[in-house]
Amino acid sequence: MAFTLPALPYAFNALEPHIDARTMEIHHGKHHNAYVTNLNNAIAGTDAEKLSIEDICKNISKYPAAVRNNGGGHYNHSLFWSILGTGSAAPTGALAEAINAAFGNFDEFKTKFAAAATTRFGSGWAWLIKDASGKLAITSTPNQDNPLMDVAEAKGTPLLGLDVWEHAYYLNYQNRRPDYITAFWNVVNWDEVAKRFAAK
Repeated sequence: MAFTLPALPYAFNALEPHIDARTMEIHHGKHHNAYVTNLNNAIAGTDAEKLSIEDICKNISKYPAAVRNNGGGHYNHSLFWSILGTGSAAPTGALAEAINAAFGNFDEFKTKFAAAATTRFGSGWAWLIKDASGKLAITSTPNQDNPLMDVAEAKGTPLLGLDVWEHAYYLNYQNRRPDYITAFWNVVNWDEVAKRFAAK
């Protein structure tokens, strides 16, 4: 098996009341686990077994839909768990400066990011990315696509991602996606986002 389900770096209830323990348990243990299982099945016996998930995503147009859907699901969720947690309420340092330069200020960034997440029709993700020139941008993708993929409209390195599939929030928020998006800001691990921003 090429890929495994990463362990959560915190307890299922660590993000309450903003994201409830039962949602985390199902989201991680059932949904993400299924993406890993299905991805491994889809790449069994192929050269993709030797590649990183990032390399698979960057050349996703070469692969069948099962690899795109499940590979994206694995990459996206692995990033999502890592950027959740507790810590500072806002970015600092170089990341904060880059956000201010790109969007005006942190509140304006949150407004624009929330708009991308709210207006993504159906299932998908909202992203803060660093593009090839090093500038920040906000984008969204359908289903389990992500900005690393060669099929993405806006390409770049994902720094922050928000899952807006209903399975990410329905138990607690039902159809109130905007309330879930607002709650998300209480559980962003800005230290991890800053590390991703600083990486080459």
